[in-house]
Amino acid sequence: MSNALQSLLDLLDLEQIEEDIFRGRSRSAVVPRVFGGQVAAQALVAAGRTVPEDRPAHSLHAYFLRPGDPGAPIVYTVDRIRDGRSFTTRRVVAVQHGKPIFHLSASFQVHEDGLDHQEPMPASPDPVTLPTGEERLRGYGHLDPVVVEKFIEARAAVDLRYVDEPPYGRFGEPREPHSQVWFRTNGKLADDPLLHVVLATYVSDMTLLDSVLLAHGRGGWAVGDVVGASLDHAMWFHRPFRADEWLLYDQESPSAHGGRGLGQARIYTQDGRLAITVIQEGVVRVPRERGTS
Repeated sequence: MSNALQSLLDLLDLEQIEEDIFRGRSRSAVVPRVFGGQVAAQALVAAGRTVPEDRPAHSLHAYFLRPGDPGAPIVYTVDRIRDGRSFTTRRVVAVQHGKPIFHLSASFQVHEDGLDHQEPMPASPDPVTLPTGEERLRGYGHLDPVVVEKFIEARAAVDLRYVDEPPYGRFGEPREPHSQVWFRTNGKLADDPLLHVVLATYVSDMTLLDSVLLAHGRGGWAVGDVVGASLDHAMWFHRPFRADEWLLYDQESPSAHGGRGLGQARIYTQDGRLAITVIQEGVVRVPRERGTS
């Protein structure tokens, strides 16, 4: 296991300070606020620790309410909404400086047999044939070296490989609003289903709005031609998977309007099983020109 992955696992290992109350640490991200995927993952950890192990997570719905302060701890309070025969529901509120910054609802279900079908996995190259994220980033002479190092550090726990050029790699002309990324953790994980769901939740916030940027030829936060942040995030966990094995993140954007962009995606295992569906809306604004009101 890489040092970066162990550091991430330590970050997600919350301290329990009271029944149904947990405290998590924060760290800086590429932008000067707590990375949204970190807050979502920590909130899911808090919820999952109040649920029996035989009930894996099957969905989450979340709202990002305020930017997180990376210099302060985050307190997660779990509300036990429902404990039914098949389903368990939890609500989590994340608080910093006395104010809620994030709200999560998560549902867990005992295993059941039932109907089964899925959308087929789209074509994609073998991930081992693609350049690593670090190789791509270091090859872009137009990026600020400081930004490059921040990206590499922020994603060091994950082996994340773009199939095509990311928004910050080639921009200026619109492209198809579709992006594919292969990812897995940089090291093996324990056989804990919640841990794998939590790691996938963490990674899911890294690239989902890329397809919005591609549609408008924008390079994104790495080059400063947009400003943005996650607004809400939803995930459905369909089938078992491992976050330490290759997963294909197939992403697209059906709409952008009113300063918001929508991204939707499916995550497949390398052998073609549909594991997760993800939808996210975020603020995506074009910075105003200097001197304009």
